[in-house]
Amino acid sequence: MKIQKKHSLNLRGHQTSVSLEPQFWHAFKYIADQKKIGINALASEIDEGRVPQAGLASSIRLYVLTHYQKQAT
Repeated sequence: MKIQKKHSLNLRGHQTSVSLEPQFWHAFKYIADQKKIGINALASEIDEGRVPQAGLASSIRLYVLTHYQKQAT
C-alpha cells in the first residue's frame, strides 16, 4: 500500500507539486539541508537533469536512492 502526500514546490518561479512517500520526502529534505540549499533549489537541479519521460517525483526518488547508494560505497 502506497501512502503518499502531495508537496508543493517552486521550480524557477513555477508552482508544481509532487506526491512522495514520507520517507522519500524526509530524505529529500535532509539531503537539501546537507547541501545547504533549499528544497526548491534541489528540486530545480533534479528537474533540469531529468529526462523528459521521467516524472519529477520519480526523479526525486531516484536522486535520493542514488545519494544513499553512493554513501554506502
